Amino acid sequence: MKQAYQYLMNLLKDQDVIIVGVSGGPDSMALLYLLKEIRKKIHIFLVCSHVNHNVRKESAKEKEFLEDWCLKNDILFESMIIEKYEDDNFHNEARSIRYHYFESLVQKYHANYLMTAHHGDDLMETILMRLVRGSTLKGYGGFYQVVDKVHYKIIRPLIYATKKEIEEFDKNQKIPYVIDQSNQKNKYTRNRYRKVVLPFLKEEDPRVHEKFLKFSKLISEYDGYIDNQVKKVFSKVCQNHTLNIPSYLQLEKLLQDKILYHLLETIYHDDLILVNDRHISLIQKLILSNKKNTYIYLPNHIKVVKSYDRLQFLLDEENIHDYYMELIDYAVLPNGKHLEVVDSCDTNGNDICRLDSSEIFLPLYVRTRKYGDKMTLKGINGHKKVKDILIDGKIPMKDRELWPIVVDSRDTIVWIPGLKKSKFNKQKNERCDIIIKYY
Repeated sequence: MKQAYQYLMNLLKDQDVIIVGVSGGPDSMALLYLLKEIRKKIHIFLVCSHVNHNVRKESAKEKEFLEDWCLKNDILFESMIIEKYEDDNFHNEARSIRYHYFESLVQKYHANYLMTAHHGDDLMETILMRLVRGSTLKGYGGFYQVVDKVHYKIIRPLIYATKKEIEEFDKNQKIPYVIDQSNQKNKYTRNRYRKVVLPFLKEEDPRVHEKFLKFSKLISEYDGYIDNQVKKVFSKVCQNHTLNIPSYLQLEKLLQDKILYHLLETIYHDDLILVNDRHISLIQKLILSNKKNTYIYLPNHIKVVKSYDRLQFLLDEENIHDYYMELIDYAVLPNGKHLEVVDSCDTNGNDICRLDSSEIFLPLYVRTRKYGDKMTLKGINGHKKVKDILIDGKIPMKDRELWPIVVDSRDTIVWIPGLKKSKFNKQKNERCDIIIKYY
């Protein structure tokens, strides 16, 4: 924590205005306390910003605790509550709402800095998760200590400290905080890294977080260099979210990928975390496809359309009525779900389909339902209307039109993901050479 303290002392000057994102947990309370102590030496103005995510019954009491602490310590307190969520990805939507709120406070108070309590362990977890999941070059660097915005900077002063060091600081300084019990649940991916992977790495090297910080900074430097190269050619190959395919293909592969990421960043902004290297691979396959007119979907209703020598990125949220896509190894669906061909799977629910390619006609396609669609179900004679299957599954009317239907090249329905399996589905102990997962 000494390094964080010295960093802040060197950074801050009189009359600086700082928005501090505070949950009330041990990390953010340590940061707020640290800034409170620095305020005794430098005349800075602090605003504690709290977001009630409204998913736990303890949230209201945590807000009261934090507001009371700020009142006692002469710190301005601002808060908001998230009334409802629209996105299936709770963590991503909550993060987006949180940072939009922080930015509104930056504008309200004309702040110089927005500070958050992300620490060294957080950085390790983020880098490891993105390495496993797949990400952009910039994404593999995790998050950065300093992010330059137009009128302010995002600063993460605790990036030098470990979780253990922060907890010891809280204990020594008698800093009160609240505990979010959901951080102990193994159902969250980050928690599994925190409880299993990080302890192993720290046994190898107690200061391993410093190696990850060095890696993050190195990635940032390389990413910055490549960005400068991309800026020199971007306008020559892309305008108005439309890519000139012949010009694009003349570039080096590294620049090609980086141009796609840069283009996606202008579309997704804070939601870029939804995009990974598989999506880039899908776009590359679309570009190289022999088909003159075809398309794919990306997260958040982005439709990528190839039309001869042009590739357009369009927001298609209002106009998605039907789709028909070839299923090769991975597909993003307009309903926000994914279909992926996997090597193996232990489960056997309706979100998994096992097929024997000798019994169907390849390639497979995924489409919306058509009038009169019927499917032969597993274990019964005769057909059943897809319409009735959707009704029996209690699928809301608004979701039925986009529900995926997997068919073979003769338009025979082989699976309704998440709902019903056809007669072509195989059990785990039966022969199959195609396994598809829906999630």
